[in-house]
Amino acid sequence: MAQIRIARRVMTECIAAMAFPILLLSILVAPVSAPVVAETDRSRARWCGVETLPLKPSDHSWAQWVVLRLRSRSMWRTDLPVFLTAVLLSAVSLLMAFFGFIGAAALLFSPVFWLFGIAAQVGPFTPESVGETLLAMPAGIVLGAVTTTVLTGTSFLRDSLLRAFSRSRDPDLLAKLEELRSSRASLTAAFEFERQRIERDLHDGAQQELVAVVMRLGMLEATATAAAADQERIVRLARQAQAHAERALERLRDTVRDIHPRELSDLGLMAAVRELAARSPLRVELTSTGDDAQLSSPTATAVYFTVSEALTNISKHAGVGTARIDLRCATTGVHVRVHDHGVGGARIDTGSGLAGLRERMRSVGGNLEIISPPGGGTLVVASAPSQPPW
Repeated sequence: MAQIRIARRVMTECIAAMAFPILLLSILVAPVSAPVVAETDRSRARWCGVETLPLKPSDHSWAQWVVLRLRSRSMWRTDLPVFLTAVLLSAVSLLMAFFGFIGAAALLFSPVFWLFGIAAQVGPFTPESVGETLLAMPAGIVLGAVTTTVLTGTSFLRDSLLRAFSRSRDPDLLAKLEELRSSRASLTAAFEFERQRIERDLHDGAQQELVAVVMRLGMLEATATAAAADQERIVRLARQAQAHAERALERLRDTVRDIHPRELSDLGLMAAVRELAARSPLRVELTSTGDDAQLSSPTATAVYFTVSEALTNISKHAGVGTARIDLRCATTGVHVRVHDHGVGGARIDTGSGLAGLRERMRSVGGNLEIISPPGGGTLVVASAPSQPPW
């Protein structure tokens, strides 16, 4: 993992070096480009393993968000210093990456150049014999390692400056952010409580009444069978009424299960997903590992309805009769993948069921991704921590 993060840091510094001319030109429109560069730098830090807070809301376009940032004092206190730091450090990365890696490559391949009659000069060093070209190879490895170390240090310096400038953000913005986080947590908790209340009321109220109706209609049928007058008509009407009531009862049970499945409350996420796969019209291959005992109710519910919506979309739109679910539960969180080999082309559109599920996953600190190339099937990936961040 440490090697991967170092590789990411070196890669991002090389990208920053290549982007230096663009950053230099963007100084001409610094008030507009500063929020974009600063938000990109926060994304870079998260990709390198540093916890940073994204400031751009997911439902805002870049143009809308930049306009809002220009009206905020925190843009001048946070985004502009981060932008100027990015320009300066990108210049450093450009010099180090260009001279360091090119020099290392020249030294490392010095014997190859010598075979073609080229004496690869690196700084004051110019090989004058085959032996000197062979001695240059270890020096090239050392120079490459030094360049990698300096670029990694530059990346860490970016992180330190980013955190330093972030601590001086607008207090009003931080207060609003904390208020938003608190209200979002309260809304999610209230929504979860309301689902459970509706499920309980329907289960103990209307559903019990319909059970009684079905039982009494059965008794009516038995009584009418023994009657002499218009016996056939009474039996037919009673049977029809009983059939209607049974269908209503079955639909009510489905409604109750869709509101909040009792298996999820009583047995946990893994058992509820197994029941969901068994009830699906698809042939579902389910793989579940781990223990779901540590999952909070909001997290388990969000993942359950993500799987349910994914299976529903497959049965309606994918054009296939099979699906695969991989569910992994751990003490730290949950990860689920729902895959099909259908027509693909699924998207998270605004106002769609998947868009609502993505927001629900985000409300518990998770994420939802859709990978669905046309003709290549659809992969729904959801993950969330075992306990919401609030």
